[in-house]
Amino acid sequence: MTDAPTNSSAEPAKEPKAESRCGYVAIVGRPNVGKSTLLNHLLGQKLCITSRKPQTTRHTLLGIKTEDNLQVVFVDTPGIHTNQERAINRVMNRSAASVIADVDLVIFVVDRFEWSEADEYVAKYISNYEVPVIVAINKVDLVEDKEELLPHLQFLSEKVKAADLIPLSALRRTNFEQLEESINRFMPEAPHMFPEDQITDRSERFLAAEMVREKITRQLGAEVPYQVTVEIEEFRVEPKVTHISALILVEREGQKKIIIGNKGERIKNIGQQARADMESLLGCKVMLKTWVKVRSGWSDDERALRSLGYIDE
Repeated sequence: MTDAPTNSSAEPAKEPKAESRCGYVAIVGRPNVGKSTLLNHLLGQKLCITSRKPQTTRHTLLGIKTEDNLQVVFVDTPGIHTNQERAINRVMNRSAASVIADVDLVIFVVDRFEWSEADEYVAKYISNYEVPVIVAINKVDLVEDKEELLPHLQFLSEKVKAADLIPLSALRRTNFEQLEESINRFMPEAPHMFPEDQITDRSERFLAAEMVREKITRQLGAEVPYQVTVEIEEFRVEPKVTHISALILVEREGQKKIIIGNKGERIKNIGQQARADMESLLGCKVMLKTWVKVRSGWSDDERALRSLGYIDE
C-alpha cells in the first residue's frame, strides 16, 4: 500500500471574512464639557472647532472613523440648553434631539464632579430614548485624588441608566482604549455608510467658515461670540491657491468695532490664524479675505438661521 501523494501546492484554508460593522454614535452633553475635543481625538485629527466658551458648537457634524471592517459614525451635537429664549438655542436643541432618536449609542459627556441643572436636563432628555448610553466623565486629569471618583461614579449610575461609566481625559487621551472598546461592542453588523477615506459629511466651505468663527470665539470676550456667525461668500479653487471670502455677521455696530479692533489689528490676527488652519486642511496656499457686516437680530430669527445653514431641511 502506497502513501497518498502530498499536494504541496494546496492553499492554506482561509479564515472566514469578518462581517462589516457600522453604527452611529451621538456625543451629547451640556455646553462646554469637551464634546468636540473628544471627537477630534477619537478621529485623530481636528475636525470640530473648540474653545473654552460655551456654545462653540452650533451645528451637528459627522466625524467618520473607518478601521478594517468597522466604521463608527460619530455625531457631534450642539450643547443641549435649558435656556431656550433665543431662536438659535431652540434650533440647537432640536438638532441634538433629532440625532438621539436615530443612533445606536449615546456618549453622554460630563465634567468631573460637576452636576448642574443643565446635566440633569440632558440626563432626562436622553432617558426618553431606548438607546444604550456610555457616560464619559471628562477632564479627570485635573482630579488630584482619583479615589474621589468612586462615590461620583456611584452618583452618576443612579442618575443615568448607563451601559458603561468611563473616566477619561479628552485632551490627553486618557482611557481612550477603554472607551473605544466599549463603543465597538455596540456597533451592529451592517454595511459601511461612507467611503473609507471620508472623514466628515460637511463641505470644505463649511469647515472654512467654522475655522474663522473659532478664532473669533477664542479672541473675544464672553458676550460677542454668541452673536457672531460666518458666511463663506466665495470659495474658488485654482491649481496652486484657493481663494476664500468670509463675511462675519454681527448684531450691533459696537460688536463690529470690537472684531475689527484698533486699526484693524484684531481682524488681521483672526484672518492669519484661520488661514493657517485652512492651509493645513486643504493642503494648499489660501488667500483669505474677511470683512464684518451688521445684520441685526439674526440669532433670534428662524428665517435668517435657515438661510445661514443652522436649520437642516
